Amino acid sequence: MAFVTANWNPLGESFYRKIELYEMGWNLKDGLRECLVAAAPYGGPIALLKGHYRRSPSARPQLEIYSSSGLPLASFPWKSGVVKQLGWTVSDDLLCVQEDGTVLVYDLWGGFKRHFSMGNEVSQSQVLETKIFHSPYGTGVAILTGALRFTLATNIDDIKLRRLPEVPGLQEAPSCWAVLTQDRQSKVLVANGSQLFILDNTACTPVTPPGLSPQASSIVHMCVSFSYKYLALLTDSGHVWMGTSNLKEKLSEVDTKIKTPPKQMAWCRRPKSQQPSAVVMWDGLLIVVGECKETIQYHLDDDSVLVPELDGVRIISGTHHELLQEVPGACEEIFKIASMAPGALLLEAHKEYEKESQKADEYLREIKEQSLLSEAVRQCVEAAGHEHEPETQKTLLRAASFGKCFLSNFPPEQFVSMCRDLRVLNAVRDYTVGIPLTHTQFKQMTVQVLIDRLVYRKLYPLAIEVCRYLKTPEYQGVSRVLKHWACYKVQQKEESDEVIAKAVSVKLADAAGISYSEIATKAYESGRTELAIKLLEFEPRSGEQVPLLLKMKKSPLALSKAIESGDTDLVYTVVMYLKNELNRGDFFMMLRNQPVALSLYKQFCKHQEQDTLKDLFNQDDDHEELGNFYVKASYKDQRLEARVALLQSAVDEYYKAKNDFSAKTTEDEMRLLRFQRKLEEEKGEQLVGFSLHDTMTTLLSVGLHKHAEQLYKDFRVPDKRFWWLKLKALAEKEDWEELEKFGKTKKSPVGYLPFVEVCIKHHNKYEAKKYVSKVTPEQKVKAHLAVGDMEGAAEAAIERRNESEISTVLSRCSATTDHLLMERLNRAKATAVKK
Repeated sequence: MAFVTANWNPLGESFYRKIELYEMGWNLKDGLRECLVAAAPYGGPIALLKGHYRRSPSARPQLEIYSSSGLPLASFPWKSGVVKQLGWTVSDDLLCVQEDGTVLVYDLWGGFKRHFSMGNEVSQSQVLETKIFHSPYGTGVAILTGALRFTLATNIDDIKLRRLPEVPGLQEAPSCWAVLTQDRQSKVLVANGSQLFILDNTACTPVTPPGLSPQASSIVHMCVSFSYKYLALLTDSGHVWMGTSNLKEKLSEVDTKIKTPPKQMAWCRRPKSQQPSAVVMWDGLLIVVGECKETIQYHLDDDSVLVPELDGVRIISGTHHELLQEVPGACEEIFKIASMAPGALLLEAHKEYEKESQKADEYLREIKEQSLLSEAVRQCVEAAGHEHEPETQKTLLRAASFGKCFLSNFPPEQFVSMCRDLRVLNAVRDYTVGIPLTHTQFKQMTVQVLIDRLVYRKLYPLAIEVCRYLKTPEYQGVSRVLKHWACYKVQQKEESDEVIAKAVSVKLADAAGISYSEIATKAYESGRTELAIKLLEFEPRSGEQVPLLLKMKKSPLALSKAIESGDTDLVYTVVMYLKNELNRGDFFMMLRNQPVALSLYKQFCKHQEQDTLKDLFNQDDDHEELGNFYVKASYKDQRLEARVALLQSAVDEYYKAKNDFSAKTTEDEMRLLRFQRKLEEEKGEQLVGFSLHDTMTTLLSVGLHKHAEQLYKDFRVPDKRFWWLKLKALAEKEDWEELEKFGKTKKSPVGYLPFVEVCIKHHNKYEAKKYVSKVTPEQKVKAHLAVGDMEGAAEAAIERRNESEISTVLSRCSATTDHLLMERLNRAKATAVKK
């Protein structure tokens, strides 16, 4: 604790510190000399391409990937083209940009993933310089070609190449350039001597930095802040200009007094800091510049690389990995010499308390008198988050905890959250893990991304512990990690299918929301089909099992699983797949072994493939269904001969099926069709295709009574049905004379009330009255009421002494015109009730 400020250096009103993160675990004989180096932000991995200038097959460059602590992750000889630049994507994939414009993508472990080209123009004119940048859309690549033109891709996962406008007067490679991201658009800032240009999709716009030193004749280096909000320019006169990236506001300008071009420059502004600052590196020297004229100088023993971060700059050399940053405000307030800030007093109070000194009370009283105890606790908690040494963290948190004891309503969330965060950060900063995140970076990155990074590094136990400790929802945390572990496990060739399947099922038994089909897919892609089938047995959702089984050519099993699920859509999916994949005979044989699938396929064929349905019935010797098929087919054919032929086929099938009723009925249909055709030819009436009922109705309506009666006899139509048909047909024709004759031919099997009703329906009360007398006594009241004969209805009702009929007649009587009749009916009703 006594040496917390030992590595602090003042610059203006702020302090800067250089913290050692790791002593590197790699063993580089020549350090980083003659290496292409790329380090991912947020404490990501480091890629080295040794001897990248070599072009001889006997001495190939070596590509090596390390963790931030220098532990090896991958190493392999580079056998492709000349590499101009290395860089990392937002998801920790390595990009290798070649001289011909081809970009190769590798994973963290050196596994090749894919490649893409930056276009024909780049390929033809070669890559001069390239920059890999991160935009709101993802990871982008910007290339300066040998033709001095810029080509840009803002998202390598969705390649859309943009060729930017030409820079006027550019005869050779620009002295420096950088990619800016403004208003969700990526632009290129180019320096050509002392001139600056911004290139966007449509135009090349000259710009002038406000207040740039007049001594400058050329801009030799530039860098953009991590957030793309700020820009630093270094001129040939040794001046560093700092301002906003839109070049509208100058923040400061500092003379470094060094006029040689630097190796690298990086922005070093902490979020919410009031002071702009940049780091400039030459061979053996590092300078920090800010608002004031003074600078901070650090001497470097080895070749080093600067890695810009959200809240500082990481410095990687052949032996060490360090973090240079502005000292956070809370740390400065507490640890600054002679500080009287509330946090500093609380820390002193706690130290004295541990010594059992009464001075602790004096310090506490001083804080309380100013009502700043809550602020003191907050400062200690915040400062603990910015410290890398666990002992310093503990000291600050103990002081905060001590101060909380004297506060009655201090919310505990900030303290608890910081303790959790620091425990996680200390775990991932460990040398064996090698992710040196600061608390600011951790909050920006989010827990989910950190878990993804741990999973990507195959640190599954640590990822699970972090999920459990931070109480991450299971489907986002433990279950997701276990799924990735299982996908990795099934690719291991050393163990047998049974051992791996058992291990996966045991580990994932209690995990919620895990799809075994995804794990099985990974096993299948790794060439382990039997393991994939075993894993699918654990998948409870058939909808997830079936597609993979089909992909693996396990059609019978897929069909069985689909049927077990009870999901008809899923069964149809499998059946249609099999129909396209298998020959017709094998397809039908497979369906015969699965009655449910066969039944569903028949339903499909009824609507879509009639000929296939016929083949199925033939194969199964299903004569009954074949007969039905021919009958339905006959209705679709307009030609009579074809219809009759199809019906004859149906008759033959019905007899084979020993269904005499259907056979006889079909024969009757054939006779009816022939009769209809004959009548059509003789009388010119359109009859073919009509039913027996409609045929007789049509014949009666056109006066062909004899032909109708012939059908009545030939087809043994019931008497009642024929009488109803003829009765309605004659009434519709208003052939009352024929109707009267028809009524006298013999006793009506339907009675005579229908005669009355059809006459009334066609508004002929006169004809209706002719039949009232023939109506049976039970229907007399209805008949009289139908023709409007109230007296007759009353007589019939009284004669039958039926209370219900009397009430019916009464309800139809009018109180003004039928007064006497109503009295008579009421007396009759009273008599009927007494009896």
